[in-house]
Amino acid sequence: MNLSARPLFAALSIGLLSSTLAVAASPASHWEYTGEKGAAHWSEVDPAFATCAMGHLQSPINIDHAVKADLPPLNFHYGSAAPTIWNNGHTVQVNLPAGNTLDVGGQTYELLQFHFHTPSEERIKGKSTPMVVHLVHKNAAGELGVVAVLIQAGAANAALTPVFQHLPRPGEKITVDALSLDLAALLPKTLGYYDFAGSLTTPPCSEGVHWMVLKTPATLSAAQIAAFRKLIGSNARPVQPLNGREVKESGD
Repeated sequence: MNLSARPLFAALSIGLLSSTLAVAASPASHWEYTGEKGAAHWSEVDPAFATCAMGHLQSPINIDHAVKADLPPLNFHYGSAAPTIWNNGHTVQVNLPAGNTLDVGGQTYELLQFHFHTPSEERIKGKSTPMVVHLVHKNAAGELGVVAVLIQAGAANAALTPVFQHLPRPGEKITVDALSLDLAALLPKTLGYYDFAGSLTTPPCSEGVHWMVLKTPATLSAAQIAAFRKLIGSNARPVQPLNGREVKESGD
């Protein structure tokens, strides 16, 4: 998952999954997904990334043997919004203005941004999907809640078509004044989910993130998936140990 700085999901800069819930990393700390600065070596790139290796609640995970539970419903209050689309070199991130919220378990989270990973970082019984969308929210206490929407290849996604029509080059931000995204249409009709405690999935890998992985996937066309892969390449952190964590599953 990625976080972005925003006067948009602030006192703390939440850049792609370079969020500053932890000690800020040096601006010169460049990380990658593979090679000497890849996921296996993030903790060596900068001392601020130590949690990537030392943390015990790291994400993503393989979801298996989830425990059925009476989880609170996910109540999304999403409308339409004009986005800023940013290619930060690790993903395409869509920053959003205030006003779109998620209510769950007595907590209200504001949607800050969403971004993509390919293949999906989350695995269900060992299997990934071609992509995933991470919808990044923050509550009044500064705690993050991330909703993951798994993506299968299928019909073109009309809600995301405007984003894929304006994919920016690395380092580029695009604001299209006339562009408005129907955020509610990003979600599948069925909102059953898996629930667990985790972390950011990119440096600094800060923990204390509430993860909600929807069980029903959405779709993108093969062409939309291919366009993202051509631009970004593979950008999924390997799954991390559960370390005794319980994963809960809603009944629906």
